Amino acid sequence: MIRFLLLATLIGTPSLLLASETEDFSFFENRIRPVLVAHCYECHAEAAKEIGGSLRLDHAQGIQQGGQTGALLAAGKPADSLLIQALRYDGLEMPPDQPLGETIIRDFETWVEQGGLVPPDQVAPQADDSQTELWSLQPIHDPDVPDVMNSKWPRDSIDRFALAKMEDMGISPVADADPVMLVRRLYFDLIGLPPSPAQQSEFVAQFELRGHTAVRKLVDQLLSQTQFGERWGRRWLDVARYAESNGNDGLGRNPTFPHAWRYRDYVIDAINADLPYDEFIREQIAGDLMESESAEVRDRRLIATGFLAMTAKPAKAMNDNFDMDVVADQIDVITRGIMGLSVSCARCHDHKFDPVPMQDYYALAGIFTSTETMWGVAGHEKLTAPPTDLHVLKTPATIPPPEGFVETVIVLESATGIPKKLPASKWKSGTPLAMGVRDKKEPADAKINIKGEAKKLGDPVPRGFLSACNLAAQPENQPPAINPKQSGRLQLANWITHPNHPLTARVIVNRIWQHLFQRGLVGTPDDFGVYGQRPSHPQLLDHLATRFIADSWSIKQLVRAIVLSRTYQLSSDVDSARIATDPESRWLSYHSRRRLDAEALRDSMLQASGQLDRTPAQGSIIRHRDILVNLAGNLHQSSRHRSVYLCFLRSSPPPELAAFDLPSFTTVTGKRQSSTVPGQTLHLLNNPFAVQQAEAFAKSIAASTSDDAEQIQLAYHRALNREPLATEFQQATELIASVAAESNHHQALAALCQALLICNEFRYVD
Repeated sequence: MIRFLLLATLIGTPSLLLASETEDFSFFENRIRPVLVAHCYECHAEAAKEIGGSLRLDHAQGIQQGGQTGALLAAGKPADSLLIQALRYDGLEMPPDQPLGETIIRDFETWVEQGGLVPPDQVAPQADDSQTELWSLQPIHDPDVPDVMNSKWPRDSIDRFALAKMEDMGISPVADADPVMLVRRLYFDLIGLPPSPAQQSEFVAQFELRGHTAVRKLVDQLLSQTQFGERWGRRWLDVARYAESNGNDGLGRNPTFPHAWRYRDYVIDAINADLPYDEFIREQIAGDLMESESAEVRDRRLIATGFLAMTAKPAKAMNDNFDMDVVADQIDVITRGIMGLSVSCARCHDHKFDPVPMQDYYALAGIFTSTETMWGVAGHEKLTAPPTDLHVLKTPATIPPPEGFVETVIVLESATGIPKKLPASKWKSGTPLAMGVRDKKEPADAKINIKGEAKKLGDPVPRGFLSACNLAAQPENQPPAINPKQSGRLQLANWITHPNHPLTARVIVNRIWQHLFQRGLVGTPDDFGVYGQRPSHPQLLDHLATRFIADSWSIKQLVRAIVLSRTYQLSSDVDSARIATDPESRWLSYHSRRRLDAEALRDSMLQASGQLDRTPAQGSIIRHRDILVNLAGNLHQSSRHRSVYLCFLRSSPPPELAAFDLPSFTTVTGKRQSSTVPGQTLHLLNNPFAVQQAEAFAKSIAASTSDDAEQIQLAYHRALNREPLATEFQQATELIASVAAESNHHQALAALCQALLICNEFRYVD
């Protein structure tokens, strides 16, 4: 008990909790509101012909008050909530046509468990916004750089746009971050790891001598490291809903994707090579249809099309809509992931708010019904999905199975549901294979599915694109013609990356800005439609988009420009008065304080303990396992590689990361939830990974010195890059003495190391 009390003292609390940490609405915006828009607003929003049950779901008051049948939510109690009962068809049945998927219902249950937070109502958008009125569909233009009163403050045009807005709001920027705060921020934002004590000391010394020149040198150095692609690649993988298994198919099956890791490596390599973003997108949509100058480039582009094959599919068994469910996922990742516009509800009817008619949905659908999706054998379980081919690659080296590997294929006896363990020698030559897509031999237009049902067919719709974007994307007011002998994916890829497209550049620069500032210029990164948030700095957004295209769609150049701006380099030390005048730093007058995400926290622990292996991991632990995850037990293995190389299985995430707001990997996730709850600290106190790193940390320190005082100082240096304060030194001494009296000195030192690895100073960026 004494040990844990002392640990609690050392762990401490943040000196200041910002509004975004106490009232985080990202889960609602990312996972709940899109479902409400797609499935509920037709009957329960202002624009509905008749408000069903007097229930409004398009504003906070309506959700909180409920309708004629009573309150929707019992905060913290999903089973007692009328909304959850209706979604599960327990008494009420909503939506009435067919129940939502299990993954979606679990998201709603999680939301209710977390309190059912709904963001305060903003100015309600008009439901009749047309394509000429919706801001995001207007052509991108490069605005004039504004004049500012404090002309000596800006360092870049980015700063002039930011300062102009601050001056309009009657506020001024805070002081610049000190070099210790800045170097830690740059390391985490660019490569996802903290600086070592030596790296921090070197930068501080150089900064004192050379000022901003030292910052530029460090930024260029970090951008050139392979860790940059590992950090920023993980962010794209969230958008691409990357995972190494299908996820629960509704029948309790979760087959592996043993070749998905090749797409992960493609993303990391492409970002490290600074592959232009327009080319990056074209390869993922239509890499198999592009002319390639070499076998290596051909293989890379085939692997890139895995972007469209990562679908979390419902079971094929007794599902007439299986093929169209796969198509729906592909349309969603294209439209929300790349264009920031949801079109999913147009599968059943014209979009009620955004300018997306049902005809447009099936124009896109024809492109993907003319495409063959290649996911493999689906764990040899045909009830989940029919087996498909995979791309056969020519140039990658064969990766052997893990040492001591014995392949076992697990399937279900379809008649009885009883597992059979069928030993097999599946792995033979280790032929390099990849998930992806290819055109069907006979492409054809899709027919409208009446009410979204594949068995109720209407007229065919010529393949094409979103008509609302044509005016801006094509000066001649004509969409590109689709080759009738192809699916149309190549033309779609060229259309979506056209420099005049109104959405593509805006969406990616907003995603990049969000990753560097915690909040995007558009607060709903996956929704630039009518019910998405309006940009806080519309001129800055267009300036960045124009600059991005002019710089050959270079992600590295845009990141470099932003982190070298004075706006990015502001301090995060602010008081409550500042938060009141600029909540969540919406007007960019300070830098938001934030906690490390799951991957950065784990990687930082490995680095502090001396256990981190910075070399890229080879393949995946399931690279030769075509099996059902749920019948094989826990497949995760310990690893010293960076977290991006862990095995990310749907419904079975890496246990070291599970408590820290991982996405579901089933849908586009442009912004993760960022909760700060007591359970996370308890998780770290008891988590085997954290305990193991503390043990290794203590062993490493003990090997360096046997002096108690020096060990405490070294532990603080390695974990926090500073000397302990006098009070901290005293607390650490008492902790070691207390624990050593009960066990031994090593356990006492390990307790101190664990306290440092899970303290708030370690877990927050700045």
